[in-house]
Amino acid sequence: MQDNFGRQIEYLRLSVTDRCNLRCRYCMPESGILKKKHETILRNEEYLQIVETMATLGIKKVRITGGEPLVRRGLPSLIQEIKRIEGIKDISLTTNGILLESQVEELKEAGITRMNISVDSLVPESYQQLTRGGNLASVLRGIEKARELGLSPIKINVVLIKGFNDHEVEHFLNYFDPSIEVRFIELMPIGEAAAWNKDRFLNLNEFLLNRLDLTPEPNHGNGGPCRYYRHTETGRWVGIINAISDHFCLSCNRLRVTADGMLKTCLHSTTEVDLKPYLHDPDGLKNSIINAIHSKPEAHQLNQEDVVPILRNMYTIGG
Repeated sequence: MQDNFGRQIEYLRLSVTDRCNLRCRYCMPESGILKKKHETILRNEEYLQIVETMATLGIKKVRITGGEPLVRRGLPSLIQEIKRIEGIKDISLTTNGILLESQVEELKEAGITRMNISVDSLVPESYQQLTRGGNLASVLRGIEKARELGLSPIKINVVLIKGFNDHEVEHFLNYFDPSIEVRFIELMPIGEAAAWNKDRFLNLNEFLLNRLDLTPEPNHGNGGPCRYYRHTETGRWVGIINAISDHFCLSCNRLRVTADGMLKTCLHSTTEVDLKPYLHDPDGLKNSIINAIHSKPEAHQLNQEDVVPILRNMYTIGG
């Protein structure tokens, strides 16, 4: 299905929980979160109903997100059922990797063939500081196990933060197996990061293209927000996501559904559509999704000085 600006909407990011086993400083308060009541979180059959409806409207790809999706019980069975839905061609996962080592085999058996793993530092002390307690070694073991099992592509997501991890760029490019893609992401003024974004923000085009020998590879990737390059020294794929300085809105093909059933057509918009009232009304559910797609904004306004920051934290949206 196309929106009003001719964009083909075919990609769904599905948040299966707002809970997380880390407390990353730009994402979640140190005290944690007020957990949503169990009955407000979508059940497996409700997720399946939403995905089935969206598949009839042209959704082909589903990415499982959180919070941290691996803390949700029974996730592999949900993945298996989504994989069976007619029209769904691809299902992937984004994780912080803390629980990956123990779950990756089951995830692969369920149908996950590729995944993104968030790693914002390769210095154990810095990683622990940013995540407020995360164990980097366990994440790296999980990544290596996923690679050994043949998951591909594996992509490492790195939010670059001025004065914190910007000196680690070359370390990231030299550390991982060459088959693994490294993607650098601009810090976004959402939730916890809204208060300190300007002090920590890096324009990644200016920072990385002046620092590294990179060759543009416009034909690599799947039409998403990431612009890919070949790193001359390592031969590695390097991705740059300029969500703020050079936004990707004109090619945005995605929808997001939060764990409590809210449909977002733009990550950076405050507009949400509650799908829960329509879960017993198939026509109403389909029409509400169609109307939301037709209302999808042309672009976000985060690069404007007077923009109101998004106060819903990233862990409730799924990135």
